[in-house]
Amino acid sequence: MQENYLAKWLNNELTAQELSEFKKTEAYASYQKIAAFSSHLDAPEFDVEQALEENKNKRALKEVKVIRIHPLKKIMRIAAILLLLLSASYLYFNSLEETAHTDLAENSSVTLPDASVVLLNADSKLSYDKAHWDENRNVSLQGEAYFKVAKGRKFTVATADGFITVLGTHFNVKKREAIFEVTCYEGLVSVTQKGTTRKLPAGTSFLMLNGKVVPVTGPITSEPSWVTNESSFKSMPLKFVLREFERQYNVTIETEHIDTNTLFTGTFTNKQINLALNSICLPNKIKYKLEKNKVLLYAENAP
Repeated sequence: MQENYLAKWLNNELTAQELSEFKKTEAYASYQKIAAFSSHLDAPEFDVEQALEENKNKRALKEVKVIRIHPLKKIMRIAAILLLLLSASYLYFNSLEETAHTDLAENSSVTLPDASVVLLNADSKLSYDKAHWDENRNVSLQGEAYFKVAKGRKFTVATADGFITVLGTHFNVKKREAIFEVTCYEGLVSVTQKGTTRKLPAGTSFLMLNGKVVPVTGPITSEPSWVTNESSFKSMPLKFVLREFERQYNVTIETEHIDTNTLFTGTFTNKQINLALNSICLPNKIKYKLEKNKVLLYAENAP
């Protein structure tokens, strides 16, 4: 059934109901991406008169054997050839993408073609098109990164929750689970999210938590604390603090009799695990047990 949908989709013959059903399939998104990339390809010029003359000469040399093809099979064969060509173009365009990533408990620095510098926090990924960088300074981010953008034409950071656009400035972007946060340290940052654009001057922040925009105070430092190996939080649910702890120390945390929705304000070091655990546990009257790469957090009065 999906093969029939594909053939009819390529020929714009799907009914509204068939198109609705086809869009629900896993293959639809891939076909859309392939079709989008194919738009960058230029079809070769075709000389009709020359082709007819060559065909006439071939027919004069030998008899042509004619094979009748069922109309549906013909469509499917054409669709298969088209998908093969589009897949090749999709792979070609993806091969231009440069990617840098960090593992758990690891930070890294990336220098872009225009000398802009990106500092990646733990468990983060940055992608960009090096071949067309002079035309489009666009990057995609998963995780957290601090950007020091060289002045020039528009620079855009794309995340799953929104876009950040600047010309040249210093700013931090965090996109982790239910958190989308942008902080401007120098210059002016434009944040576009769900069709709304906000301007962030230096010293201000934007925070979206669990899909909702929440009030947040600006930074009190000249750069994000994680750059100097500390993780800082202001009125952040404890569960997100613990997730960041796991990311920085490459450990697994389990909790017993603890409300992980409790708001936490404070800082922990990214270099000394016991000191970091005390920074989280003492203010919240929590105890911990550390065994290799596992941490158990439990309430002081737990049975």
